[in-house]
Amino acid sequence: MRLALILTAIAFAVLSCGRGTPPPQQVEAKAFLRTTSPAVIYPAFGDADPHDWDGRHPGYYPVHGLDVSRWQGPIDWRKAKASGVSFVFIKATEGGDVADPMFDDHRRGAQAAGVPWGAYHYYYFCRPAHEQARWFIKNVPKGADLPHVLDMEWTPHSKTCRLRPDGAKVRAEAKRFLDILERHYGRRPIVYTTVDFHADTDIDRLRGTEFWLRSVAGHPRKVYPKASWRFWQYTGTGLVPGVQGRVDINTFNGQPETWARWKAGG
Repeated sequence: MRLALILTAIAFAVLSCGRGTPPPQQVEAKAFLRTTSPAVIYPAFGDADPHDWDGRHPGYYPVHGLDVSRWQGPIDWRKAKASGVSFVFIKATEGGDVADPMFDDHRRGAQAAGVPWGAYHYYYFCRPAHEQARWFIKNVPKGADLPHVLDMEWTPHSKTCRLRPDGAKVRAEAKRFLDILERHYGRRPIVYTTVDFHADTDIDRLRGTEFWLRSVAGHPRKVYPKASWRFWQYTGTGLVPGVQGRVDINTFNGQPETWARWKAGG
């Protein structure tokens, strides 16, 4: 009897020593279990410059993703997806004559790994909206999983365009760009913006438009009072498996069931 107990203890110790960390869940709607605890934080990406969040943590929201450009270089999309990346917005174009040289590589890699993708355009106010929309359409094929994105923010460090039109002009240009892309791709793009641009232009007055807000030092409901949002960019210094160096991380405003419906266009 004593010998049996000793052997059992040894076997348990061997199994315990060999136990690895459980693999991460796949971030798809079917992979989530219902929970009543808002304290569960998933996924837990690293951050090179973490913020001490006051109030609701980004991890309260279960669906997270990236936005990337040429500066991230090649990405191991399968590894990124396995770590908890549920979507990606990929830079495609800016202005009326600049295309991101990594766009096709990122798009094809995300598609092959099963990571839902959309593309974004960085807007400059030195070209009319219709020219920039046509440039985007020329470089971005149909077939994206997500709506595309109009990135509108001030460009004070640009060498070629630092114009700052008034709010009425900004909103008119944005509407024209969004209308053109909606007619071509069949789904209205999202507008990405920053705190100062949002305050200066009242861009949220655009009707029928969803917003992706940047706020790396506070929850959007504190930083953008009364603003509605679909995505929240909560860090620009994220560390994600499969991505070289720092990367922007975002969260979707909703639970997995809502994400599945929204992604499908519902």
